[in-house]
Amino acid sequence: MLDLPYSAAAFLVLISILIVVHELGHYTLARLCGVKVLRFSLGFGPVLWSRRLGKDQTEWTLCALPLGGFVSMLGEQDDEDVSAAERHRAFSQQRLGKRAAIVAAGPLANFALAILLYWFMFSLGSIERLPILGPPLPDTAAARLNLQNGDRVTKVGGVPIATWRDFRWEFLQQASSAFEGSVELELVDAEAHTRVLRLGIAELTAQGWRGDPFQILGLRPYLPPALPVIGRILPDSPAQAGGLLAEDTILAVDGRAVRYWYEVQDIIMASAERPLRLVVARKSGKTPAAAVPEVTLHTLHITPRLEQEEGGKIGRIGMYWADMPQVKTPELWQKVRYGFFAAGGRAIGQTWETGILNLRFIAKMFMGEVSWRNLSGPVMIAEYSGKTARLGAEAFLGFLALVSIGLGIVNLLPIPVLDGGHLLYYCAEWIRGRPLSEWAMLQGQRIGLALLITLMTFALFNDLSRHF
Repeated sequence: MLDLPYSAAAFLVLISILIVVHELGHYTLARLCGVKVLRFSLGFGPVLWSRRLGKDQTEWTLCALPLGGFVSMLGEQDDEDVSAAERHRAFSQQRLGKRAAIVAAGPLANFALAILLYWFMFSLGSIERLPILGPPLPDTAAARLNLQNGDRVTKVGGVPIATWRDFRWEFLQQASSAFEGSVELELVDAEAHTRVLRLGIAELTAQGWRGDPFQILGLRPYLPPALPVIGRILPDSPAQAGGLLAEDTILAVDGRAVRYWYEVQDIIMASAERPLRLVVARKSGKTPAAAVPEVTLHTLHITPRLEQEEGGKIGRIGMYWADMPQVKTPELWQKVRYGFFAAGGRAIGQTWETGILNLRFIAKMFMGEVSWRNLSGPVMIAEYSGKTARLGAEAFLGFLALVSIGLGIVNLLPIPVLDGGHLLYYCAEWIRGRPLSEWAMLQGQRIGLALLITLMTFALFNDLSRHF
């Protein structure tokens, strides 16, 4: 559920950082190339604040709609009147290589921001979950492969794995480029026996990669085998309406005996709006002779409520377990930290691989292999901005790096009105030996603007449809 005020504030912080960094890339290289910058704007629309600074009296402005920004340079428009004294400082008078570099500097600044953020995070270190698998979700590829609770992933496609984050990342990398329709996993079980399996990804491709790939395939982290004892019942919930009480122990669901809490949870989540018959053991007082609680059996009928979550529609009954697994135990987590130079190398690698993964999925969208419903817009970014900000600085900075890479990639797409579209014009100019005609560039701008509006509308529709 979107926490509007908090998410909006986090989104404004995130988007402002990304825009300022992007435009500073254009601004800095323009100045280094001797081009005069007339205006640096954060946002569009009515000006809320403005100052003129520096020898060139560049106007720095903050506008009412902070969903973009721009750097205005002397001579950027063909019909602009430029004095003879300043002609050498006009953007349009620069060599082709300089103009291309100034345009490319914005997206490159976003990549540089991601590298710096990852570098800082890898140097600082974090507590990482070990790549130990939990019981697979029922009726999934992982369940059919007979993966077990406690299996540890040591390699994915021959690549060594140290943490759950490594596992998830390497799996996505290989699954997105898998030609055989499966990914190889090397596992070590609780008895230290090693086995190599191939996990099929047909369900991912069949669903167009919509939703969480791990959830679709049934992969999840290790779940401690706690008993299914109820801790607390939420008011006005299906659990309360069905007669469940705190301290009840669930013994069976629809005739199927259960031993652990996650078995009950899986059944409930897969049974939205379908009546379930629960057999529970309930303490009903102490007998005078034994002075121990008397346990009686009760049969209850409960219908899980349908709820919409990121992974799709699931069932909930509104209860908490008494012995909720405490997964942050030393044997399941480890401190991961890199030295200064190692962290820098890993940061560059992470940024490069994330960019390639983004491009791969964009290509698969155009080829129809990935659903266009995966396209996200400002509402989804705002929601995740709020969620990651609540989780702490590390999560928010990681999300900031991820979106910064995405912004850099999108701006380099060969769509007129974007930086990549300008670079496309410059490529044509380089090949032809002269600029494109004004008519050709105008038509390109119209097509690019129409395409951009279509993509933004579609992304916004996806965002809203996920919530409603």
